[in-house]
Amino acid sequence: AVSRTGEVELLREEGDTLDGETGVRGVVVAGPTCPVETIPPDPDCAEQPVEEATLLILDESGNEVARATSAADGTFSLTLAPGSYRLVPQPIEGLMGTALELAFEVQADEPAAELTVAYDTGIR
Repeated sequence: AVSRTGEVELLREEGDTLDGETGVRGVVVAGPTCPVETIPPDPDCAEQPVEEATLLILDESGNEVARATSAADGTFSLTLAPGSYRLVPQPIEGLMGTALELAFEVQADEPAAELTVAYDTGIR
């Protein structure tokens, strides 16, 4: 994507993983979306995807090595070298606080780590 100021940012990478490449992918959601939880769950009250969530990827030393922005359907994907990482969600206006940090491992020649980043809507 290209912003109005001319900054270029990768929104997502799609397609099959190439040999030797791996990383992280997942979805960003927000919930609850209804004030009362029912059993069975009401499909209209399901968590909703979060668009344009900024996710920082930090290495073991705490250095930022990548940044992702979730797509309209809440998905994100990054290619990363094997190693240990932390995904640090950034605050989103209109949602309570921030989602929890998530630690994950990227293994050589393994499928991408799959994560769900969950924000709280504040609805109770």
